[in-house]
Amino acid sequence: MRSLINEIESIEPVEVYGRVVGVQGLLVEISGPVHEMSVGSRLSIEGGAGNPVLAEVVGFRDERALCLPFSGLQGVRMGCRAVLEERESVLRISDEWLGRVVNAMGEAIDGNGTLSRGGDVRQLRASPPAAADRARVGGPIDLGVRALNTFVTCCRGQRMGIFAGSGVGKSVLLSMLAKNTAADVAVIGLIGERGREVQEFVQDDLGPEGLQRSVVIVATSDESALMRRQAAYLTLATAEYFRDQGLNVLCMMDSVTRFAMAQREIGLAAGEPPTSKGYTPTVFTELPRLLERAGPGVVGSGSITGLFTVLVEGDNHNEPVADAVRGILDGHIVMERAIAERGRYPAINVLKSVSRTMPGCVAAEALPVLREARRLMSTYADMEELIRLGAYRRGSDATVDLAIDRHDGLEAFLAQRKDEASTIETGYGELANLLEMSLG
Repeated sequence: MRSLINEIESIEPVEVYGRVVGVQGLLVEISGPVHEMSVGSRLSIEGGAGNPVLAEVVGFRDERALCLPFSGLQGVRMGCRAVLEERESVLRISDEWLGRVVNAMGEAIDGNGTLSRGGDVRQLRASPPAAADRARVGGPIDLGVRALNTFVTCCRGQRMGIFAGSGVGKSVLLSMLAKNTAADVAVIGLIGERGREVQEFVQDDLGPEGLQRSVVIVATSDESALMRRQAAYLTLATAEYFRDQGLNVLCMMDSVTRFAMAQREIGLAAGEPPTSKGYTPTVFTELPRLLERAGPGVVGSGSITGLFTVLVEGDNHNEPVADAVRGILDGHIVMERAIAERGRYPAINVLKSVSRTMPGCVAAEALPVLREARRLMSTYADMEELIRLGAYRRGSDATVDLAIDRHDGLEAFLAQRKDEASTIETGYGELANLLEMSLG
């Protein structure tokens, strides 16, 4: 009943519409009562064969509204009516979304029937909780991945970036995290994903057990920039819905880079000037607005632990989007192609990975073990070329000799099969045994 009442209240008492006066590429210019429209308003443009095209206002120019469509513009012609449907971007999310795969419009695409609309209206571009009202991050969260649990320990409500080039194994790492992380609900956004990989991820990587507690939001690479951007907004809005119920949510997005690319397309179409590497200024405005929505909720509510992948172009970890995201998040996980080429998966470089909350959430008795492991790995990394060339003579340095002795064991410790899970306590224990040390 509440959903029906909200639906009735949202009906516009007067139909407001304009007319198409220009189309350039995917940009549609609408004239008419533009004072009734705002950035983010939804318009339904008459298309061919009676199929309307949904579009969103992205700007204004010379008393005309500039719109981008959510789909193709086939059948749109000069003079077509553009009816104002919604004045702001909202969706109604419900508990029925659990275990389902939906698109950026909140429509089920898994063939298991339609979804009923929830009673509460959720803003797609909601503001994050006020800084003064937010709770602090919680205790350590078990991610189920040994390399991360031990060397890049993450707290509940933390936001981490997974930085990797293409084909290094970040999607497989995401599937391990989705299945093994200790969270009440997982919200997974596949932004600009390859179409063939969606079913593989849902059926093989996530599996029925993982899907049961998850919501998967999909916008494939062939969909419009608006759909890809909206899928990212919907991912955070869904995570906020479950967080406000007091649940601890794992929010994963693959990838933030494709969200930035979608925003770049939208900005360029609206006439924004390109700046660094062609990215428009709004890209670097929208990134913190999106990512800050993850994290702890207000005191007494749940939390959103965010894991966001960043596709680094040409393995350049200092490209503009990666650099901006690294400054916003609470840590970064670096995956390297050279490690993957050696056959060690997940290909995480723990020496270059950082968790900014880790010092405060690791047990005191485990710190000496972690420091010793890092010292040996760092020593081996510094001398690796000399060791492989045979230029290092054993006995020259006791620390290097110990690093060589422990190297194979540490590499085996960091490797993990896709179907294997490891707890934080087990990881610390195995590492202590490997280094022949005790945990207090």
